[in-house]
Amino acid sequence: MSTHDLYTTAPDAPSWQVPASGAARFSWDYDDGRERLLALYQKGKDKQWDGNKRIDWSLEVDPADPLGTPDEALTLYGTPHWAKMTEKDRGELRKHYTSWQFSQFLHGEQGAMVCAARIVESVPDLDAKFYSATQTMDEARHAEIYGRFLHEKVGMLYPINDNLQGLLGDTLRDSRWDMPYLGMQVLIEGLALAAFGMIRDTTTKPLPKQILAYVMQDEARHVAFGRMALRDYYKQLSDAELREREEFVIEGCYLMRDRLSGVEVLENFGIAKQEAKDLSEHSEFLQLFRKLLFSRIVPCVKDIGLWGERLQKAYVDMGVFDLGDSSLDLLMSQDEEIAEQLDRDRFAEEEQARVAEVEEAIAQGGPGASGD
Repeated sequence: MSTHDLYTTAPDAPSWQVPASGAARFSWDYDDGRERLLALYQKGKDKQWDGNKRIDWSLEVDPADPLGTPDEALTLYGTPHWAKMTEKDRGELRKHYTSWQFSQFLHGEQGAMVCAARIVESVPDLDAKFYSATQTMDEARHAEIYGRFLHEKVGMLYPINDNLQGLLGDTLRDSRWDMPYLGMQVLIEGLALAAFGMIRDTTTKPLPKQILAYVMQDEARHVAFGRMALRDYYKQLSDAELREREEFVIEGCYLMRDRLSGVEVLENFGIAKQEAKDLSEHSEFLQLFRKLLFSRIVPCVKDIGLWGERLQKAYVDMGVFDLGDSSLDLLMSQDEEIAEQLDRDRFAEEEQARVAEVEEAIAQGGPGASGD
């Protein structure tokens, strides 16, 4: 079935064209480059994986409950709308929310792929070009995996959220080479990691857990790359140049906090937009998510050197200022360990199955098995 047949609402156009700006930069300096970045590049090469093989696509997914997360996380839970819904309606709501979430992941990963390719083109340093090339492949794999999950297991897609598209467009239209890092690696990827992690840690279904854990393992490298490159570069900028980037971060953070709430889902269930917004604003789960949303962004922004007075005030206003002292390295090491533990568990199960097969074959071939 065509992707366009699965959209809840058809996109305005079959494709989106963003005019390119800025310069493509070549470097004739083929020295080794920065040791930290080259080590990350080596890790990026070593950690490539095939989504067809590493993920167990034979696992079944119930479209009426694709994630197995608590219903309390749904905006309508506990409202009069929820009380009127049949179990079939509630299953359809779960399906729509999963479709909306994973569709935004899919569109975001395509955006990350384009941004990573743009970084290869525009970043001045060869070591950064090398790493960005591995990230471009990572993002292509992520888009492939999310697309497959939505097509084969959920059977429904949502168009890209207008505000996510707007932030992505602003990131790509800027001619400064560092803006794809800042807009994508720090803001959009930071948002995605918070959403990935919340679902990864609450889902009771093995397939989405595998997908999210393995994607997050890759993203840990991407965040590290953005931190290294931007930290080095922002030390060289003037106060005025830093303020421009801080304004971009402030605007992007408010946009993501206030506009990415799944109102589109509620509208598809016949709820007027303003009521849908009001219901979302009063959702305890959404308030918790907004707090977690910044757990990856605020410490990264502080780490790369964007920590002016206006930005700090904005984070105080959002109630997330204290997250600036969170350890990104600890979060990323946990992401890596969760993925590796899933691999160990799966390999152990496969090994037990092989041992059982061998033991059964030996038993069947033993004395008396043939009737002698």
